[in-house]
Amino acid sequence: MKIGVIGFGAAAIGFIDEIKDSDNEIHVIERSPDIYSSSISGIRSDGKLFVSSSMGGEIEIPLETQKEVVNFYLEKLDEAERKEVKTGISFDRNSPFFEKFYSKGFEPVNAYFYHIGTDKLKNLLGRIYDEFSSFKNVKFHFGIKVENIKLEGEKIRVTGTDFEELFDYVVVAVGRSGHGLIKTVTADHPELVTSGNIVDVGIRYELPDHAVEKLNAEMYEFKVRMRAKTGYMVRTFCNNPSGKVVLEEYEDFVTVNGHSNSNGSSENTNFAVLCSTSFTEPFNDPIGYGTYISKLGNILAGGRKVILQTYAEFLENKRTKRIGRVKPTLSEKNYILGDINLVLPRRIAISIAEFIEKLGEVVPAIAYPDNLMYAVEVKFYSKKINNERYRNLKFIGDCSGHTRSITYATCHGKIIGRMLRGEA
Repeated sequence: MKIGVIGFGAAAIGFIDEIKDSDNEIHVIERSPDIYSSSISGIRSDGKLFVSSSMGGEIEIPLETQKEVVNFYLEKLDEAERKEVKTGISFDRNSPFFEKFYSKGFEPVNAYFYHIGTDKLKNLLGRIYDEFSSFKNVKFHFGIKVENIKLEGEKIRVTGTDFEELFDYVVVAVGRSGHGLIKTVTADHPELVTSGNIVDVGIRYELPDHAVEKLNAEMYEFKVRMRAKTGYMVRTFCNNPSGKVVLEEYEDFVTVNGHSNSNGSSENTNFAVLCSTSFTEPFNDPIGYGTYISKLGNILAGGRKVILQTYAEFLENKRTKRIGRVKPTLSEKNYILGDINLVLPRRIAISIAEFIEKLGEVVPAIAYPDNLMYAVEVKFYSKKINNERYRNLKFIGDCSGHTRSITYATCHGKIIGRMLRGEA
């Protein structure tokens, strides 16, 4: 059987690993020019893996399968690199922070974490690529942007830049950044869509390491969520002790993100504060909504930049003109001092303010006035796809709308791969 795998990210890695030693002819089609330019979501930016039953996706994945995936990645590190991986537990029930957060209305999220580090990812991804390439039935095609997928009887036609091919079976694994392709395919085949009208919009928050030293030492990655008075669910995401704030590049706009190397790269900690926004009919373009807000932020920042504001002036609706004790880790060329309130919708801004004030009741330093806020950070979710609709067309990982983490995306790929092999 001739199989097409569109995109080489976490989900594709899980899928290919399951079928690489089969008799199938496997073609991996990736729009990036090479392996090191391909995007692998969380592992590409901050190198964190999680094992948890309460985060990472909308599908149920056994913890044993999640642990198998984590071990897969860890085994790709050499002995010295493996020793530097940070591990721990977020909100073990015996943690002294558990009750502190819970008493203030937060829901602490329990997870085992493994932080590989952004600096280790290049070699890790290269080793995975080398392993897969060693199989004669696995062929990689870089620099090809797939533009459409057409069902033609028992075959599937994949077309893109200087590329057109018929396959017996196609797996779409383009992640959240491939929302354009998903939109094209689901427009032709609306029967594939089950639901999906959510986008997370918020900010990246930065403060000194010493302000959250005990919290970072206890669990390194703290994840909490809370229902704000507005009704929005607000959560922390992607905590980076001794990390840096970075831009996340899209074709026609930029957002903000964060990462950290295995041994640290600054004296600041950064994390996201995100509001989950869902919509009802007739609106059905949450990706467009998040994109519009991101572009507005870029316009007000004067180009492909984000807005930076102190927390106190965010609360006072005043434009920041100078910063205080906290020095930004994002390069000065990538931000402008301004007022985030001109960008974020009012309900989201109110929800974020309430959330940070509540965090400050647990760890007072989190609400210090000169802590920094960068906008906009957005997490896009694909529409949820019905993978039962077609026997030979599957959507895996974040582009399926069913996962939102490196662990869950890789697991999803493995599950679909095992189904293809007839073992599940």
